Amino acid sequence: MTSVPLQRVLYSVQRAIAAPLSVMAPKRKQPAAGPAKPAAKRRSKLAKEHDITPDEEAEIQEAFNIFAQHPSEYDAKEGMIPTGEVRRCLIALNAPPKDNTELAELIETVDPDDEGWVSYESFVAIAALKLHAKHDDPEAQREEVEKAYMLFTRGQGREVTIGDLRRVAKELREDVPENVLKDMIREATGGGLGGVNMEDFEGVMRRAGVFG
Repeated sequence: MTSVPLQRVLYSVQRAIAAPLSVMAPKRKQPAAGPAKPAAKRRSKLAKEHDITPDEEAEIQEAFNIFAQHPSEYDAKEGMIPTGEVRRCLIALNAPPKDNTELAELIETVDPDDEGWVSYESFVAIAALKLHAKHDDPEAQREEVEKAYMLFTRGQGREVTIGDLRRVAKELREDVPENVLKDMIREATGGGLGGVNMEDFEGVMRRAGVFG
């Protein structure tokens, strides 16, 4: 059994975890002498063409690179993936084909001449379509919320606590003061200092822009 889907799930969860931390943090004015914030990531021409974010393109490229090869008959900087690996590549992106019919249609799109290879640009086109469809799928969104929530609670059926935020911040190497952690809880719960339930957590993820 391949470990690729697990790798993809872990990558997605880490991204989903980082976003709530940033959104849950209260909006405070930065000191005048503080360090400048890093510039926002710019979308590539390919990302703009397919209406995906820089982070989404990075995810697509990571999945593509798992299977990329460099056949001698092609001069492709990013390499190519065998047509037979399209399904596994999409699984690695956590956006698998719904069935064999859809898979056949996708392969026909990226390899119309049946050459047996798929370029990075062609794969981005179908991957972007799958990601857009996923953003519009409430069931897929709920699954992503649950994965991130369970990482905070370590798989336990309980609310997210300030201790969980403290642990996750440490794992992400974020230096977050205790008073800010409390404000993050208040932001998620609407003012209280109790635990954050699944509904509140989903709201945080939506404000983070995780679902586009």
